[in-house]
Amino acid sequence: MKASTALIGFGQVRHTRQRPKHHAFAYPTYFLMLPLRSLQQAAAKDTGWAINQAGPLSFFESDHGDGRAPQQGGAVAWIDELLQREGIHDATGELWLHTYPRVLGYTFKPVSFWYCHRAADDQGGALRAIVVEVNNTFGERHCYVLDAPRYGVEQRASKVFHVSPFNPVEGHYRFRFMRTVQGGQERTVACIDYYSSELADSSKTALLQTSVSGTLQAITPGVLRRALWRYPAMTLGVLLHIHTQALRLWLRGLPFFRKPPPPTAFVSR
Repeated sequence: MKASTALIGFGQVRHTRQRPKHHAFAYPTYFLMLPLRSLQQAAAKDTGWAINQAGPLSFFESDHGDGRAPQQGGAVAWIDELLQREGIHDATGELWLHTYPRVLGYTFKPVSFWYCHRAADDQGGALRAIVVEVNNTFGERHCYVLDAPRYGVEQRASKVFHVSPFNPVEGHYRFRFMRTVQGGQERTVACIDYYSSELADSSKTALLQTSVSGTLQAITPGVLRRALWRYPAMTLGVLLHIHTQALRLWLRGLPFFRKPPPPTAFVSR
């Protein structure tokens, strides 16, 4: 995979709730996988998508982090500053961002993943950190920093940020990330399992298992037409799925937790 190649992934989102009542669903999706440090070179004029400007399918750096504009260094400056504050000084290689685009000017990003690499001459540009950027439907944002991750190896973080009214803000997450190549096609999988502490044996069984997966390919005008034709209101559909599933859980009588104040710290390890 060339560092200057912007990618799009077609795949699936899965959610499985284990208790107090089993509830599972899956739906098709697509997402962007963007090399942020070389993004301007990656977005050639004939690819048919837009960076920091309006278009049928676009990406705006201000949708991430502290919302700073490209003139202020954009998302790359923000993530570099975040990593420096967290004591991670050697993630100077490519920054691959797994995120949803704006579709027809609108987006909602429940979660985005920043894969932060070392420089190419430092351990071959190996993965150095992953930043999990989470948004809720109340307009709040929080980042979980995973230090020294490895593909296929579990990472943990305490849950401190409200996402769903059917899950309390306690317990912890377990993250797993995988990148594989089969038949010449690259595939990515990000799994987030939530473990609540309301039961004595809850550390052994995840309350909620979620994943987003997809097969990656280079962004071309034809691929973009396919995405827009098949999923013309994809990001609106994300919100629709969230609220539809919440309604189903409420109708099934699951306990409801009021939203607490957001954490005072924007980042947790």
